Amino acid sequence: MKKENSHAKKIFELLEMEYKDSKVALDFKTPLQLLIATILSAQCTDERVNKVTKALFKKYKRAEDYANADLKELEEDIRPTGFYKNKAKSLKNCCKKIIEDFKGKIPDTLEELIALPGVGRKTANIVLGSAYGRQAIAVDTHVNRVSNRLGLADADDPDKIEEELCKIIPEDKWTEATHWLIQHGRRICNARKPLCDKCILRDYCKFYLNKGKL
Repeated sequence: MKKENSHAKKIFELLEMEYKDSKVALDFKTPLQLLIATILSAQCTDERVNKVTKALFKKYKRAEDYANADLKELEEDIRPTGFYKNKAKSLKNCCKKIIEDFKGKIPDTLEELIALPGVGRKTANIVLGSAYGRQAIAVDTHVNRVSNRLGLADADDPDKIEEELCKIIPEDKWTEATHWLIQHGRRICNARKPLCDKCILRDYCKFYLNKGKL
């Protein structure tokens, strides 16, 4: 690790044993598909997104298809994901820029990805990590919650959390560690009712150890 942190080291050893084969839950075959699915996943479950993209990816195969799509039709195609009007605009504008600036190919650097409309660091890092095989930490709501509860981070801002995690996780584990934290957040460390009694990390968890003191 970049700095000696036995607390974090033990946590990630346990997470790796528990969730070693975890991967991104969104269904995709190409970087474009993962980019689209990740944009649609905002305020929506991955399960619902996967149901929508099953038909969507058959209808829209290239960035040009989204860029040239009728806005109202695209809205209806993605309506079940919620916030569909804003998401449809983001998809069209994002794909227009991909065509204009990158000749229809999804860029493979953080700087270029976050320059796309509707793409922040989380989305960019998911694409880099899972579509391009780069090492990247994507801070979604699960990573945010679990990291803070475990004492791995002490911030609300996703960019700050990403920065803090990058300091304590070996770079060659960034993408994998993101998946482990997400899986732990989904299965055990729920937002409202965390299953602390079933948690393999409770002896290392700031949230759990402080429960009796609150």
